[in-house]
Amino acid sequence: FNVEGLVASSATFANVARKQNILDILGLYDQVDENLRKHDTRYPTANHLRSVTFQGLSGTYGKSIINNLGEGKDSEASQAIIKIIDKPDPRPVWFCVWGDCSNIAQAIWKVNQTCSAEELEIFLSKIRIYQIAHQDNTIDWLMKNFPDLFIIYSNSTYMGMFGGPDDPLGDHKWLDTNIRQNHGPLGAIYPIAAMGVDGLKEGDSPSFMYLVSATYGLNNSENPSQESW
Repeated sequence: FNVEGLVASSATFANVARKQNILDILGLYDQVDENLRKHDTRYPTANHLRSVTFQGLSGTYGKSIINNLGEGKDSEASQAIIKIIDKPDPRPVWFCVWGDCSNIAQAIWKVNQTCSAEELEIFLSKIRIYQIAHQDNTIDWLMKNFPDLFIIYSNSTYMGMFGGPDDPLGDHKWLDTNIRQNHGPLGAIYPIAAMGVDGLKEGDSPSFMYLVSATYGLNNSENPSQESW
């Protein structure tokens, strides 16, 4: 994987996109990344990840097209997305969407407004979206207006990783033993609880795990009908 961007987007009850939250975690990652590179030199540096962390819009989670899309809705994130996709690189750009989809949608809206039909087609052809749940109405806008756009829209299959007190791997004792205690600074900050769950909750991780399993040859990422992680 070449990490092109980390986007702070609005999600769930707080409905706040805060870039600093990602930068705070990268400060802890900075304490362990050299050790990670002893195992695999391809782990990116914390400084590189900081340089590609972008601010999205707040107040967009669960909101309408009018609220989230159009004139005056550009953000650091949406502008960065355009630049990333426009790079002279033939590989597709995967978006593992764990929050709302408005930043990607705004980038596409902007290109649709400012570029030719041919340029738009090339732009769209490089995009791969894996969207977890219905986070805001821009996912509907994308599917309706760009039927050829590659979108995996997971509105239920992520549930298998929600965890919680009924999951044997989701109780606090297991989390403390295997993640929080004596597993470094990143393990130590694993949340005590998540939205609607007292314990482990990884419901959005399938958007990335799908690509991990593809790197092991278990599935073809271009074919979502295949089994995968």
